Amino acid sequence: MKQLLIAIATVTLAACAGMGSKPPVIKEDPVTYRDGATMLKGFVVYDEARQDRRPGVLVVHEWWGITPHVRSEARKFAAQGYTAFVVDMYGDGQTADNPKDAGKLAGSVMKNPPVMQSRFYAARAELARHRTVDASRIGAAGYCFGGTVALNMARAGADLAGVAAFHAGLGTNTPAPKQVKPRVLVLNGAADPLVKPDQIEAFKKDMDAANADYRFINYPGAVHAYTNPEATELGKKFNMPVAYNAEVDRQAKAEAAKFFADVFRK
Repeated sequence: MKQLLIAIATVTLAACAGMGSKPPVIKEDPVTYRDGATMLKGFVVYDEARQDRRPGVLVVHEWWGITPHVRSEARKFAAQGYTAFVVDMYGDGQTADNPKDAGKLAGSVMKNPPVMQSRFYAARAELARHRTVDASRIGAAGYCFGGTVALNMARAGADLAGVAAFHAGLGTNTPAPKQVKPRVLVLNGAADPLVKPDQIEAFKKDMDAANADYRFINYPGAVHAYTNPEATELGKKFNMPVAYNAEVDRQAKAEAAKFFADVFRK
């Protein structure tokens, strides 16, 4: 009988100890918003179990548009305690299933910097208004095309605490900045043939001249799109130099997690 009472007490204490921290309840809500006359369709993703206001992260998609991969990345940020907003850079939630169409969509944004900036700022304003967000602490994470957008927005002086760019193109559509306000983390695949050494040097030169707080990490063996589990098959299908790299994906995500934890620290 004594042993039974001890066992019951132990279980009760363990249950009480666990009551202080609720497991995350990740909620994903579709959001329709506007940039002038352009209708945009994104997603806001957050932990519904939390009651506090928390930092927000704008998650900018690859050139394919809003795919399961980028929505999965947003859920990971929500599980880390942030409210994530999946940005629609193309309008009306457009996506592409082949490189030709993806290139047209990406080009329509990258060749028109005012459009890029306006759509990004529309998403930032939408995220800042969300009831779960501390509007004074907003950052951005971008993948491929989205990483390029995020870096260009840092160059443009966007009101962001930090920017993390995964396998981003380093081509710019924004003039060399006099000052870069956000902290910047670039997570590059060292074997990515789409990112040339001279582009890396030009990027670093611009960041140094702007007194930016930045870090550039090259991951040996990783090529373009290393975070996307679908990349290897897409590379084979369309003969593109892209492939998933699980280990580099893990390492880069760990660096980004530390980066945003530090950036958002009060």
